Amino acid sequence: MATENVLTITAANFDAEVLGSALPVLLDFWAPWCGPCRMIAPIVDEIATAKVGAAKVGKVNVDEEIELAGRFGINALPSLLFFKNGEVRDQVVGAVGKAALVSKIEALA
Repeated sequence: MATENVLTITAANFDAEVLGSALPVLLDFWAPWCGPCRMIAPIVDEIATAKVGAAKVGKVNVDEEIELAGRFGINALPSLLFFKNGEVRDQVVGAVGKAALVSKIEALA
């Protein structure tokens, strides 16, 4: 469900890839059974490709990473968190358009 520009984020690599990132990070909390997650997956992939070198994009499968989902209080999918300097700076819940997500990630640049 990811392209080569989308990181698979797990508890093992979260600190290095997200908290330690010098770039803004868009993190998509999703599940394979979530219809709206599948709807926005191509949009998230497009953003990852368009923002190479300017931002990181990662996906967290909440079925496999229950601890990470709990850590951020994820109770609705998809949930997209925007990180900068290791902190959550913005959040979107539900399927939203590409322009809205791009504007949020660009606001952190």
